[in-house]
Amino acid sequence: MKTICIFSVVSCQKIESCFMNILRFLASLSIFFIGCNQAAENTTENSLRKCTPMLWGSEDSTDTDIYKTGKGALLGTRITSFEELKTIIQIEYERPITADSTAPENRWVRVHHCSAGREVMSVLEKGTTEGDLYKAKDSILPRFRVLFDSPYAVMYRRDLNKIFMLSRIIPFSFGVNDVAFFDIAKAMVKNINTPDLAFKNTRDSTEKGYLNTFNHMTAQAIVTSCFSEELADFVADIHERDRHPELITGIFTPAQIADLENGPVDNYVDIVNNEWGQEIGKQLKVKYGINRATNWTPELLANYLNDMQTYYMWAFQIGFKPFRPEDKVVRVFAKKMKTVMTDDLGFD
Repeated sequence: MKTICIFSVVSCQKIESCFMNILRFLASLSIFFIGCNQAAENTTENSLRKCTPMLWGSEDSTDTDIYKTGKGALLGTRITSFEELKTIIQIEYERPITADSTAPENRWVRVHHCSAGREVMSVLEKGTTEGDLYKAKDSILPRFRVLFDSPYAVMYRRDLNKIFMLSRIIPFSFGVNDVAFFDIAKAMVKNINTPDLAFKNTRDSTEKGYLNTFNHMTAQAIVTSCFSEELADFVADIHERDRHPELITGIFTPAQIADLENGPVDNYVDIVNNEWGQEIGKQLKVKYGINRATNWTPELLANYLNDMQTYYMWAFQIGFKPFRPEDKVVRVFAKKMKTVMTDDLGFD
């Protein structure tokens, strides 16, 4: 099967083959210095604190602002400014932001969100980005840079390739009807059957509303269930670092702050939702006994997605039509997951 790989480029030239053998040998040594060069992914704990197992829908919220923020999950379209966001989540930078241009830039940011007595905390630090991995696909020097800057990425390159394929529509590998995480999120939006409750705020029906929240949380849940919370967090972090390094430094232009669609409001909300998605993924991993050898049948996937929708019902007080095993998006994505997770796809 033809595949897209992040770290390997097929070549018939002997020099390229020799180089790859050297690279594989060096990669095998990377385990000895992961702790030294990969602090961003391995030395900081991203976790759910003050936690007992979430009982979705079991608590009657008395919060007066439940419509605005939801419980656990957030909708960026219900937040009208960066200042309002900071009343909902806590953003903590390495050091206070100053106007002094000679001051060193912040190297990390912590984002906290409390809901129903539980708190998620995410730490985003400087490090390897999504763009760095794409460059490493096609060039020798970027590969060495990734090797020494992010040995974790090299060690888990096969899993990262699998996540990449689940995240992208790849018709030449999976057929013209291929679907990805984003298509699952779109199907969830279509499943909403209480539009009078769900779309009181018209912005919630845009791409940055429910669709964005469902996409981030469902993808992070599935990656956590199939692989690990650590890998899900790594994937989330390299994405955010690539597009918005200002999230770490805390230095935004007025235009960025005012941009609710693509500025810090949107991206800090994504960071929070990624964490809640990981927490759900851990619970569903246990519930269904999911591991790398799990046979992703349409029945299993439909049940998994319906559990995700149950959470969203609790978080946003809205209703959903359930997924069915015979739904096209369920059948196609279940087949893709089975292929990606269990087949030998020829990764290097």
